[in-house]
Amino acid sequence: MSDKATSDRMTWVRSILTEFEQPLIRYAARMTGDVERARDVVQDVFLRLCAADPGEMNGGMPAWLYTVCRNRAVDLLRKDGRMQTTADKRIETSDTAGHEPSFALERKETASRVGLIIDDLPANQREVLALRFENDLSYRDIAAVTNLTVSNVGYLIHTAIRTLRERLAAAGD
Repeated sequence: MSDKATSDRMTWVRSILTEFEQPLIRYAARMTGDVERARDVVQDVFLRLCAADPGEMNGGMPAWLYTVCRNRAVDLLRKDGRMQTTADKRIETSDTAGHEPSFALERKETASRVGLIIDDLPANQREVLALRFENDLSYRDIAAVTNLTVSNVGYLIHTAIRTLRERLAAAGD
């Protein structure tokens, strides 16, 4: 490989690392239940990216990255023989400046309720919600990552959101 090609490849990997490292760590941490293990998983993803042929991605870089990340995290969990939940991980909210403390407290309570409801959803629904709303992947990319059909991804997201609405409404009574 020429010096120019090596430099171009390093620039390409760095740009992907900058854009995707943190979202992949969050995704892997949800799956593994441990940020340090998630970092190890993501490190493996980027090592594989360095060895991969860019043409292998077929223009679907996010789907490729999340698929490799998911597969590596699942392998790690299988190796450990356990799946961890995210019961202790909650959606973080920030206090909104200029609002009364009661407003900020209400937002935190709602986020906590949503987090508890999400933790009670089936694993496949939690995963597609995280890929869609935390990582902003398209239904097509989520389907590629999870080996589901696009319509099944849509169904899982729809069902999860309906369950969230119903349980939030019931909690408000």
